[in-house]
Amino acid sequence: MPESVVFYGTNVLKPDWCHIKMNSTNAPFGNIDQDAAFRAILEGTATETGQEFFKSLVQNLAKILKTQGAWVTEYLEECRRLRALAFWMEGEWVAEYEIDITGTPCETVIESQDLVHIPENLVELYPGDPDLQEVGAVSYLGVPLKDLDGKILGHLAVVDRRPLPRDERILTLFRIFASRAAAELQRLRRETEIRYRELKLSSLFHSAMDVIVELDEENRVTFLNAAGEKTFGPSGKERLGQSFLSFLSERSVQKLLDLKSQIDAQPAAERCLWIPGGLEIQIEDGESFQAEATLSRFDLGRRTYHTLILRNVNERLEAEKRIQSLTQEKDYLSEEVQNLSHYGEIIGQSKAIRHVIQDIDQVASTDATVLILGETGTGKELIARAIHKASRRKDKPLIRVNCAAIPPTLIESEFFGHEKGAFTGATRKREGRFALADGGTLFLDEIGELPIDLQVKLLRVLQEGEFEPVGSSVTRKVNVRLIAATNRDLLKLVKIGDFREDLYYRLNVFPLHLPPLRERREDIPLLAQAFARDFSGRMGRTLGALGPEILSRLSAYSWPGNVRELENVIERAIITSPNGGLNLDRALPDAEPLLQPVQSEVMTDRVLNIEEMNRLEKENLLRALERTDWKVSGPKGAAALLGMKPTTLASRLKALQITRPVAH
Repeated sequence: MPESVVFYGTNVLKPDWCHIKMNSTNAPFGNIDQDAAFRAILEGTATETGQEFFKSLVQNLAKILKTQGAWVTEYLEECRRLRALAFWMEGEWVAEYEIDITGTPCETVIESQDLVHIPENLVELYPGDPDLQEVGAVSYLGVPLKDLDGKILGHLAVVDRRPLPRDERILTLFRIFASRAAAELQRLRRETEIRYRELKLSSLFHSAMDVIVELDEENRVTFLNAAGEKTFGPSGKERLGQSFLSFLSERSVQKLLDLKSQIDAQPAAERCLWIPGGLEIQIEDGESFQAEATLSRFDLGRRTYHTLILRNVNERLEAEKRIQSLTQEKDYLSEEVQNLSHYGEIIGQSKAIRHVIQDIDQVASTDATVLILGETGTGKELIARAIHKASRRKDKPLIRVNCAAIPPTLIESEFFGHEKGAFTGATRKREGRFALADGGTLFLDEIGELPIDLQVKLLRVLQEGEFEPVGSSVTRKVNVRLIAATNRDLLKLVKIGDFREDLYYRLNVFPLHLPPLRERREDIPLLAQAFARDFSGRMGRTLGALGPEILSRLSAYSWPGNVRELENVIERAIITSPNGGLNLDRALPDAEPLLQPVQSEVMTDRVLNIEEMNRLEKENLLRALERTDWKVSGPKGAAALLGMKPTTLASRLKALQITRPVAH
């Protein structure tokens, strides 16, 4: 047996058992009319492309070569498979044919990258290919289809049950068919790549958040991306072919035309620019927005186009305004936190404070304006916070304004905000307290100090819910719940002309009176204990319970500064207290203790009841009256000695049924 066999178009060696004896007399094809074959190729494929082209090609190839089968494939390199583009076998089409090339004659074609001719004994040479055995294939002819750079695109092959002897005419004709197939496969590949790039480019344009507009020489819209269609509304697509200038304000039209002339005069590499100040875009429904914009030019053939890229900056400006507003709100709230009293709840069990809490419960759930009345230091701000916390607006801010702490020249700006440049020093736009409190609560402390000219503007906000910032003609709407507080007699101010009567009645919807500390003396021990625990904890000191002597001295004092004064006294006492005690000698305003230890039970740790506290107070008042010869008012009267107002002392004397003894 011969030692080897040569596959035409390759130099692959096989063992001697694979020897194939060539015998040209066995040719099954007979004489081939080459002219007729060429015409069949041209006529069969000239008018077809794609799938129909390949069908015509393999059908004519099988017909001319008189083989049982012919097919053309594309090569899937990543998985080493061939997928049939058209497969003609025994007069029928084989659909969706795909094979792994391992162990097949097609593998030899792909790896050799050349024509492979196997005249006979095909199954014996490729026993691992089940398809060959199934059809009883004897001979095979295959050639790779290559790209211009030599890359394998696929292959063209025929198979037959008869031997296929070598015939140069057949090989030449086969290569011509292969060239036609390779050319069409290359065209399809390029077409697919172009479509992919077009799709990618289209996706790029339409996925952009910015508006992209293409204009022709007459400023007509020739392209508008999805963002543009969304921006310009339902009429966006209808604008194709129409002038884009109708989208612009009159000023922006001239600006765009001038910039187009400017860019057209530039060298080709420099035909792009930012549009200073952007363009004002107008939409059909009357809305407009300011857009940052770029302009560029490109030429396509003999035609010139310009591309506009627009970015709506209104949303960004609104976001910046919101950030600025939130920043200012944070600053305001941080300031408020610093000013918070260190206790977070109303402390007291007296009848007077229970009445206040009942009022809070009744009014908090409404949006009624509340006027808190009370002396300095009674806790008006604490009550305002309690009302806000119990209201439906608790998740919105509580903004505080101390009307007495703001200079009259700036208070309007503090209330309503101002525009940049509205007055000297207004270097940037600023939101006012009403804008910051929108949806929440505004607490106006010391409302009696409000200048008369600003009272008119405040009344308008309360009645209409609108205002204009300083330096602006734009009216702003707000939804604010107002709580006001004062230690002054507003009706008295109304009578002398320092407070508007209509504003007074607008504020006095729900008056809430806070009792002074001297009218709720039973709450003094509770407040003192709470303050003592808080301050001692802050200072890292250990402080025991306040004894009866301390509590009696605190209860006997008149507290003209009310709860705030009590708080300050306890803090001073802890600062000056050694060894865990509480030193009131320096803390209380009086130079000497107001109460002397009068009975042994006072020195014990027993908690005194209200009757005992009243008795101690009564004894102290009697000592003060005796020391001043029962003179109540005046510089040397008992009220001055006790640090009380004469009217308050008279009230306490009446409550404790203290009368001057009748002289005998």
